[in-house]
Amino acid sequence: MGPHPAVAAIRLAVRRVLHDVLNEQSRDHSRDDHSRADRSRDREAVAAGVTAGAPTASASGARTAPEPLVLVACSGGADSMALASALAFESRKLSLRAGGITVDHGLQYGSDLRAAEVVSRMTGLGLDPVESVAVHVGREGGPEAAARDARYAALDAAAERHGAAAVLLGHTRDDQAETVLLGLARGSGTRSLSGMAAVSGAAGRYRRPFLELDRQTARKACMVQSLPVWDDPHNADPAYTRSRLRQEGLPALEKALGKGVVEALARTAQLSRDDADALDAWALQAEATVRDETGLLECAKLYALPPAVRRRIVRREVIGAGAPAGSLFARHVEEVDKLITSWRGQRAINLPGRVVARRQGGRLVIRQS
Repeated sequence: MGPHPAVAAIRLAVRRVLHDVLNEQSRDHSRDDHSRADRSRDREAVAAGVTAGAPTASASGARTAPEPLVLVACSGGADSMALASALAFESRKLSLRAGGITVDHGLQYGSDLRAAEVVSRMTGLGLDPVESVAVHVGREGGPEAAARDARYAALDAAAERHGAAAVLLGHTRDDQAETVLLGLARGSGTRSLSGMAAVSGAAGRYRRPFLELDRQTARKACMVQSLPVWDDPHNADPAYTRSRLRQEGLPALEKALGKGVVEALARTAQLSRDDADALDAWALQAEATVRDETGLLECAKLYALPPAVRRRIVRREVIGAGAPAGSLFARHVEEVDKLITSWRGQRAINLPGRVVARRQGGRLVIRQS
């Protein structure tokens, strides 16, 4: 008799991601081996006094690469505990190591004790290395954004410290639906509606195996495996926007529109991501054609571009000048866009991160003040 359907679903999702990681690692090592072999042949050719690239004896055999390490980011909640258990199970059947990281945000009394419990649970699953990382949560962008920034900074540092090939995150289809609705409320455009990517971060570090699974599947998997879980009280605190959306917004939508809202929003995220990726690629190609010899953006050339492409170029420029991406909203980009499309001698525009945008001599000048 096989595992419970919920357990089978989470294991399959993790297995697919781990195979992706292993395949990518294999390709990377193959390229490295070929590069080392080429360098070795060149050295041998020089030593033998022949032209580089001429046929020589083959280089020594490729070095055996260490098993890649995959970490799971685990808060102790149902989603991440289900992910940790699936990673521990699947890694034993594959040529890779599995570890875990829990981030102590320090926002609740006893958070250090809670983090220690999570470390103990991950160790009990057989994950190694396992550690708790304490962070300081600032205030920029609001409490949710500040906590997220601190968490990802800690996960990035942990991945670098341990040399991890990937970090698994337990975001589910429900989380994706919430992210789409939050993006819709902000009016931030197609990229915001595209939600969370299955693969993101530097060199594809972050992987989200559960984006096609609902939250109940993860919770059921924990229950049938007798895995203790922690329900973060912040997830039910109406002081947080996402909590209100989870407790009130989505249930109201399902009541008004019927079941299937979460699935529809998740599909919207994927369709929006496809469109956004195509527009981003177009904007990247077009950007080189709208700069003058000094590198400044020329307003007349920007004006000739489709608005969706032009605003992407403007947004990239503002972020490149020092504006935090999480604090830059569509209204900011629209105001800068008016310097191009509705020029009437406006004053400079102040943007997040002390960035200032102004129009000078037909050029768009965006710099930090």
